[in-house]
Amino acid sequence: MRYAELISLYFERSSAIQSYWTVYVFAIGGLLAVAALRREPDVLAAILASVLYCAFAYKNLGAIHDASMNRFATLDAIRHFDASSVQSPEASEVQSARVAIEPTLVPPPYEGVRNFHVACDMLTILTLWALQWRRLRYQRERNTQPKPV
Repeated sequence: MRYAELISLYFERSSAIQSYWTVYVFAIGGLLAVAALRREPDVLAAILASVLYCAFAYKNLGAIHDASMNRFATLDAIRHFDASSVQSPEASEVQSARVAIEPTLVPPPYEGVRNFHVACDMLTILTLWALQWRRLRYQRERNTQPKPV
C-alpha cells in the first residue's frame, strides 16, 4: 500500500467515526424532542424507548469502536511505512508529508471516547425518565385538584 493511500484510509476512518457521532447526536435529539413534546405519561412507551435507545447506543458504540480500531491500525501502518521501499522522487514526497502530517494525526484514546459515549447514554436515559416523571407528577396534581362545581 502506498503512503498516500494509508493517509487517505486514515481520514476515511476518521470521517466514518464522525458520521457515527452525527447519527448518535441526531438520535438523542430526536428521542428527547419527542419525549419532551408528549403531554400524557406513558410508562410502557418510556420503557420501550429506553430499551430501543440502549440497543441503538450499544450498536453505535460498537461501530465507533471498530472504526477507531481501524484508524489506530492505519496510524500504526503510517508510522511504520518504509519510505526506502518507494522510488526516489516519491520518497522525498513521503518524507515531507511525514514531517507535515504525522504530528497532526493524534486520535483520542478509545477509552475516553467510550466513557464519554456511556456518560451521554446515561444522561439521555435519565432525561427521558425525568420527563416521564414530570408528566406523571402533573397528572397526579391534576387528578387531586378539586373539580369546579
